[in-house]
Amino acid sequence: MPVSPLSPDKLRRVCCQDHYQFETTAELPAQTNIIGQPRGTRAIEFGIGIQSQGYNTFVLGPTGTGRATAIERFLHERTGDEPTPDDWIYVHNFTTPHMPRAISLPPGQGVQFKAQMGQLVADLQRELPQAFASEAYKEAMEAVQRDFERQQNDLLQALQVKAAEHSLGLLNTPSGFAIVPVQDGRTIPPEIYQQIPLEQRQAIEEQRQILGEELDDVLDQIQTMGGEARRQMEQIDREVAEATSQQHFDHLQKTYADHDEMLLYLSEVHQDVLENMHDFDPPAEDGSPLPDLRRYEINLLVDNSKTTGAPVIIEQDPTYHNLMGRLEYEMQDGMVTTHFTNIKCGSLHWANSGYLIINANDLLRDIEAYEALKRALKAQNINVQLRATMHNTQVFAKSLDPEPIPLKVKIILLGSPNLYYALYAQDEDFGDLFKVRSDFDSTMPRDDAHEAEYADFVATRCHEENLRHFDRSAVARVVEFGARLAEHQNKLSTRFGQIADLVREASYWAGVNGRNTTTAADVQQAINERIYRANRMEELVREQVLDETVFISTDGAVVGQVNGLSVLDTGEYAFGQPGRITARTYMGEDGVIQIERETEMSGPIHDKGVLTLVGYLGGKYAQNQPLSLTASLTFEQNYGGIDGDSASSTELYALLSSLGNIPIKQGIAVTGSVNQRGEVQPIGGVNEKVEGFFHICQARGLTGEQGVMIPASNVAHLMLAEEVVTAVTQKQFHIWPIRTIDEGIELLTSIPAGEQAENGIYPEGTIHHAVQDRLLQLAEDLKAFGNGDDS
Repeated sequence: MPVSPLSPDKLRRVCCQDHYQFETTAELPAQTNIIGQPRGTRAIEFGIGIQSQGYNTFVLGPTGTGRATAIERFLHERTGDEPTPDDWIYVHNFTTPHMPRAISLPPGQGVQFKAQMGQLVADLQRELPQAFASEAYKEAMEAVQRDFERQQNDLLQALQVKAAEHSLGLLNTPSGFAIVPVQDGRTIPPEIYQQIPLEQRQAIEEQRQILGEELDDVLDQIQTMGGEARRQMEQIDREVAEATSQQHFDHLQKTYADHDEMLLYLSEVHQDVLENMHDFDPPAEDGSPLPDLRRYEINLLVDNSKTTGAPVIIEQDPTYHNLMGRLEYEMQDGMVTTHFTNIKCGSLHWANSGYLIINANDLLRDIEAYEALKRALKAQNINVQLRATMHNTQVFAKSLDPEPIPLKVKIILLGSPNLYYALYAQDEDFGDLFKVRSDFDSTMPRDDAHEAEYADFVATRCHEENLRHFDRSAVARVVEFGARLAEHQNKLSTRFGQIADLVREASYWAGVNGRNTTTAADVQQAINERIYRANRMEELVREQVLDETVFISTDGAVVGQVNGLSVLDTGEYAFGQPGRITARTYMGEDGVIQIERETEMSGPIHDKGVLTLVGYLGGKYAQNQPLSLTASLTFEQNYGGIDGDSASSTELYALLSSLGNIPIKQGIAVTGSVNQRGEVQPIGGVNEKVEGFFHICQARGLTGEQGVMIPASNVAHLMLAEEVVTAVTQKQFHIWPIRTIDEGIELLTSIPAGEQAENGIYPEGTIHHAVQDRLLQLAEDLKAFGNGDDS
């Protein structure tokens, strides 16, 4: 029974706008739920709910589904009520300076404490010099000095009196006090001293030695008194500094009385201030270097003062330093050095106690970042260090080893299924660290509920991006576009990145057209404009066909020649193009020769399809006779290589036509793969293929005899352009659903395929009879030729 062409209603499933209960999307609220991914959403909810270690999530799915944005909104909605994480600060470690201490503070207190410490230093720089310049301070210091000088003078005066009794005196020389001989209160010159009788000199020297020992004792006493005086002065300094600063530290310690780490730090700061109080003195007039007070600064690493709930962070550039933080270096006195205030946080710090979303492909571009992330997850802390590739450099004269910060975070990796499988198989840590698999599909069922979710998505985009709202007809047209992206009448695409782009562009064209509300016409214009921006290559190919640079016939009938269909993908845009496939058959035993295969211009899937043809021919015609032939198949004017098996049925039709010497209608293009039993199997890109041939026929003039044969199993995938549906409605173009090769060859030739009789012979006047006869003739001729050659 001849195959009937499809009716127009089978070519495109129209979205009925009447089931929408709104006039425009302005009536719909913005939504944050993830659309059409119940399996993936359930996995994410499980991943964020379970608190055990290693339950991080890998989200599988194709790009363009809007996973990152959707997951971010989803998490924000569900985590807004979770506790806001603490602030984190780094402070100077007064015990081990190269190991800065990390302290957590309740959210908002980090910025508060940083300001308080800044104010403290400013207050001390003002108040300590004032205290040390006060009259009371000066008087206390002068009293200590006077007392010391009095005691010193008393000791020296007593020694001077005793020395005078023995014609000796106490002389203050540049090298210190000395006992010298004197006469009449004056020091005796050496040459005069030598004239004194020896016995007298010896007596003087004996006394001089005795008094020298006493002088040493006196100097020791003076030194002890000087040390005591200095201690008294230092005590006065400390008491003044303590009295001046105590109120400030009392206030801070009261503020953080419940925080042991802070109390310890404040105690250390106070002690350091008292030990280095003169670091707060005004700058010296001689331009001496100022003391470094940066040790009192606070490095506010993570400030959650403006955060509500658990943080949700998307890291767009997951390099090592962007994830783990970094140490910045500076030049001081010709030396590269660093300081704890130069510790900078990474996205792990920002996402701590929350969620971090990362694209797995981006992460794996920096393998050190991936390894560092795994170390952090296993150790449950963040360690800010130089990356491994920098450890061997010799330029850093000074570095730091900051205290690690405890880590509690949920990582959500986004990647393709192939990447997930590769990591699971090749990385022994991956399965332990990413135990939750969230599968995102590229399509979802098309029903009323999901069509309503499409409307919600459009409304959300309009609300959030201040776009013109869509009326019901515009939403229905977006739904139809989603079905076309999904390549299925009963499914909708979840590639919401592309859907969002269409919404934005349609809103733009509505504005250009002077409308405040976006209509179906604006959506269609957006689609048309998008095609126009991208289809220059398609128009060039069509032009080459129309000016007969590329040979494609759309009328008449030719033996061994069929119009096949293929899809050319230029990235953003894919289009169908016809291609002539020819077959030549002749005597020989080489079987089916596919020219592209022989010249290595074909891929393995196409080669498999060609070998399938041989199986079909053997099963159909060589049960009772040998299959002796040589046949050549080729894609004419193809210079770029081919792959895929969607043309295997087309090649088989060309072979049958050539073997049976039966012409094939050139107004019918063919697509579909075939199995060894002659069943036509589904293919991809059916819409593009049909439209590609339609446009050629339309340009040359539709005759009413033209059309495309597609696999019957592809009918549900049809979402054809309205112009094609219109032409079919007017019976100017046809789409035939084909299940078997027999149905297809009958349509192409208007000759019955034929049913095999019990004796293995096909009825005369059928395709299969003609082919079987020709194969038998080729076998007999080959045998006769061989026998004649032997004789």
